[in-house]
Amino acid sequence: MRIVVASGKGGTGKTTMAVNLALSVGNVKLVDCDVEEPNCNLFLNLNLKKIEDVSIPVPV
Repeated sequence: MRIVVASGKGGTGKTTMAVNLALSVGNVKLVDCDVEEPNCNLFLNLNLKKIEDVSIPVPV
């Protein structure tokens, strides 16, 4: 099963809803695809051990 929480408007509680759904279901993969402010880790109190910059080459 896949559940997606999405909206174009900010401040509607998408992250709160996604984190709470993930915690209530149990063993899940939670993917934060917010390109501007990915912050699910703040809701989960995670200590990130490795942070990587990611870039996508764009053809000219």
